[in-house]
Amino acid sequence: MPSVLITGANRGLGLEFTKQYAESGYRVFACARDPAGAEELTKLAARHASVSTHALEVGSAESVAALARTLASEPIDVLLNNAGVMGPERQHVGDIDFEAMVDTFRVNTVGPLRLADAFTEHVARSERKLMVAITSGMGSISDSSGGYYAYRASKAALNMTFRNLALDLKKRGIAAVVINPGWVQTDMGGARAPLPVDQSIRAMRKVLDGVTLAESGRFLNYDGGGFAW
Repeated sequence: MPSVLITGANRGLGLEFTKQYAESGYRVFACARDPAGAEELTKLAARHASVSTHALEVGSAESVAALARTLASEPIDVLLNNAGVMGPERQHVGDIDFEAMVDTFRVNTVGPLRLADAFTEHVARSERKLMVAITSGMGSISDSSGGYYAYRASKAALNMTFRNLALDLKKRGIAAVVINPGWVQTDMGGARAPLPVDQSIRAMRKVLDGVTLAESGRFLNYDGGGFAW
């Protein structure tokens, strides 16, 4: 049975990833800061014996290390870094919350790298050997429209991080990619977003299923195309 570890599995994209991977026969390690308080995730885990829930704070070195130890014997086919934050309300010139911007980087950029570093051996032991980070079109430098400094910069840095991981881990047979989910109807995306959550996840899963080591390091779009760096 292939396995996937999903961060931020308690809602939105992460919850739908958990649902769809479970229904597709995956062993799912669903991670959230407070899984006991995540009602929908708890119900999903109760319906699928292949889903286990785990407490994880991606911004905490101790939390990541503890999870890696707990799952020490488990091969992880797909390490899916989904957890992320939009950052502070004050992200525009003349009104920037710089301290909160640092916290945004801690979660959106350092967190996925910390997970990748802690779980390299788990992924290397698997059949699929794939590391993924959910990024955003707002992290594209060439496609930027200004503002949202904390979020945009943290996602651009995430892209660079995974580009480097792809180079460093290729010798281990591990592919690393970032993927843009599109503008999705989540708490972060808002009700005006054109893309339903289940549609975005189905599309991303199809793209990720086709990723080979030769494509490692790419900035992918949910529709199968590439995204401008």
